[in-house]
Amino acid sequence: MSGAAVTTPAAAIAEAVNAGRSSARDVARAALNRVAHGNRAVNAFAHLDADLTLAEADGVDARLAAGARLPLAGVPVVIKDNIWVAGRPVTQGSRLFAGFRPPQDAEAVARLRAAGAVVLGIGTCSEFACKGVTNTPLHGITRNPCDPALTPGGSSGGPAAAIAAGFAPLALGTDSGGSGRRPAAHTGTVGLKPTQDAIPYGPGYAEPCWNISVLAPMAGCVADVALMYQVLSGAPPVPVPDRPLRIALAPSMGLSVPMDDAAHDAVAAAARILRSDGHHVVEASPGWPAGFDQSAPMALQWAGLAALYGERWQADPGLFDPDLGVQIEKGLTLSGVDVARALDAAALIRTCLRGFVAGYDLILGATTPCPAWPVGQLGPDRIGGAPAGPRDHAAFTAQYNHAGLPALSLPCGRTAAGLPMGIQLGAGPGCDALLLAAAARFERRFAEAGPTPLRQTSSK
Repeated sequence: MSGAAVTTPAAAIAEAVNAGRSSARDVARAALNRVAHGNRAVNAFAHLDADLTLAEADGVDARLAAGARLPLAGVPVVIKDNIWVAGRPVTQGSRLFAGFRPPQDAEAVARLRAAGAVVLGIGTCSEFACKGVTNTPLHGITRNPCDPALTPGGSSGGPAAAIAAGFAPLALGTDSGGSGRRPAAHTGTVGLKPTQDAIPYGPGYAEPCWNISVLAPMAGCVADVALMYQVLSGAPPVPVPDRPLRIALAPSMGLSVPMDDAAHDAVAAAARILRSDGHHVVEASPGWPAGFDQSAPMALQWAGLAALYGERWQADPGLFDPDLGVQIEKGLTLSGVDVARALDAAALIRTCLRGFVAGYDLILGATTPCPAWPVGQLGPDRIGGAPAGPRDHAAFTAQYNHAGLPALSLPCGRTAAGLPMGIQLGAGPGCDALLLAAAARFERRFAEAGPTPLRQTSSK
């Protein structure tokens, strides 16, 4: 099993810079050189400014010369284009905010900088981070480094592509329905959706759904995600319990959603390895009620977008991505009863999933039911040989957001065409450190097991 080709891990960079074997400026120059030679093919950045990046690196070197020791000394990080970074344009991929420079850092960005990280650039996202692919009228199309004809997914497509292309070891995305995990699965990287509020979110832009969106550490390996999480949350690392873990095997989260053979194979391969290590992997799924519609809470996003941007859309629709215009229009037609029903559906998800995970250490399933698809499509036409609905490609991730639970996407094999697939690991509330420790152990075991070929996808 394999992940993406990435730069030197963050911990190794920080160790070398702290020890004086390298400098933050040298690391930044090397990263900027990689971007200069490789970004044209993927378009992972909404904004780059080499002078700003080098000035930040010089500041880190000055702090080290004064005696500081920093956990992320000189480590390049990409910040998604909807997270405030003082001094750089941050636009949410929208013409409404073209050229806007935030008056201050988001708290998470301030913590990264305080730890010695250097902002390499602003990674692209879909407009308002509300689409499952990463293309906007403002910044164009972001492509998958594994195959530039394909999308990296969305909405954190730029950060995921930057890691997969080897531009930087770390990125900070957002995740309100899988936006940090699905792009990770599509690019062979690692994405963490932490427990709700484990990492401070603002200050920043208004969110369509504040109660489900989180900041999402992303990297090329679990160790780097864990290091980033510790800096952002202040939570110490924890060891994996010295006992077999009880793991619920739920490839499709108990939902009637089509899956490609590759997705089935990835989950089955992971389950075999974990069982061989003595873990108790049992087939079990959340007990969704009859007639449950897992897409029902999407109305909350539409209503939120309409509340924030409906008047501007009606006054000047040409400013918007037409795909977001469709969502805003849907939101404008919703009644209070419709929104109440969507809130009830979200509450039902929270109750069911939290009740289910209470009986297990982890839940194991697919991050996505299919690999990446062509950049010109909002989603694949078919999954598992069957016609795909508009959100079927995103069927397995949003439940963790509505439940406020941590979940992580871990690379697990590639299709015959070389496209990555990811498994999703979920845990109980506040069990982020346990999730990360277990994922790191599983990552090592997958690497020891060697490449796991997956059957060719039937998506297109």
